[in-house]
Amino acid sequence: MSASTPAVELLELSPDFVADPHPGYAALRARGPVHRVLTPDGDDLWLVVGHEACRAAFVDPRFSRDWRTHGHLAPELPAYAHGPGNAHVLLSDPPDHTRMRRLVAREFTPRRIEALAPRVRQLTDELLDAMEAGGARTADVIDALAFPLPMTVICDLLGVPDLDRDSFRGWSNETVSPSSPEAERAAYAAVMPYLTELIEAKRGQPGEDLLSALIHTADEDGDRLSQDELLSMAFLLIVAGHETTVNLIGNGLRALFRHPDQLALLRGDLDGLMGGAVEEILRYDGPVESSTPRIAREDVEFAGARIPAGSTVLIVMADADRDGTRFEDPSRFDIRRDARGHLAFGHGIHFCIGAPLARLEGRIALRGLLERFPDLAADGPPDAGPWIPGMLIRGVRKLRVRW
Repeated sequence: MSASTPAVELLELSPDFVADPHPGYAALRARGPVHRVLTPDGDDLWLVVGHEACRAAFVDPRFSRDWRTHGHLAPELPAYAHGPGNAHVLLSDPPDHTRMRRLVAREFTPRRIEALAPRVRQLTDELLDAMEAGGARTADVIDALAFPLPMTVICDLLGVPDLDRDSFRGWSNETVSPSSPEAERAAYAAVMPYLTELIEAKRGQPGEDLLSALIHTADEDGDRLSQDELLSMAFLLIVAGHETTVNLIGNGLRALFRHPDQLALLRGDLDGLMGGAVEEILRYDGPVESSTPRIAREDVEFAGARIPAGSTVLIVMADADRDGTRFEDPSRFDIRRDARGHLAFGHGIHFCIGAPLARLEGRIALRGLLERFPDLAADGPPDAGPWIPGMLIRGVRKLRVRW
């Protein structure tokens, strides 16, 4: 299989691919682990499916995240390949990645994340109060809780004051699911001056927040993050720090609404089952459908396929976690399942550094909703959408609920 192999059109394989890509991925997996495809957005790229192949692809150094270094191999560059704001761990390979991740990990610690739990509970309670203010019995839970909760938490964590969250939501949407390359470039251009000014302010007056710590942290050799690396990490942490949790909450509620037996089970034992329920939500319908794009640094022989140098490669975590060779009866949503080993947060050196925060927020938000509203239910079809476009983020823009 090579570039001369005809691309499989995903919409022809599964006309309902955007709303439910799992049957299409399963059909590809039945044929093999690697496929050249044409995406619903018209992109010609390579997909890796299946749990074993996805794990292997995540740790294969021939698939690079560094578009600045290897982008010349590609026929077209992503909008984010050049310019400020792209010198972060998610767009780097070792040794640059190793160095930056070490510096960030010095401050983005489990202790700092656990210390956020009381604030997450407080914010959840305040947002739930607002949902039912004035006797309301219905709401869009994405706008009312799933978006403002993680956005406020990540801004608190970074020490970002008075962020124009509507503007930032638009910028974030254009970077994770761009409507066009021009809109994606415009989003980067709009947010960078704000973050540059914020970093300079914190240089002069540091606080107890994570961004101040990242500005001033240094390793044993005195190495620090550069200005562009700080700018890039701030942007990455704000975007990734809320997008995963928004859709973890939304996708979790959709799964529970579509499986009332599991919802009843969870309501009956929130203490015992919530942690496992969050892991099963991540496995069954996680917030990240496929990896951020890799570029083949050379002609790559992988899992029986030949992927030409310069090809864009996506690793489909959503399919890896529905692979029957790894999870028994994988299409069944079961909150009592041992879902450990899922790839919802990736694998290898690019494993999501914010995974503990997303899990914490997901547990507290879902528990708060179910405790406050014992009769919580979908107000209409839970899968009505509109769906987030693209193949990176999996979720809906709106989700009406009633109680």
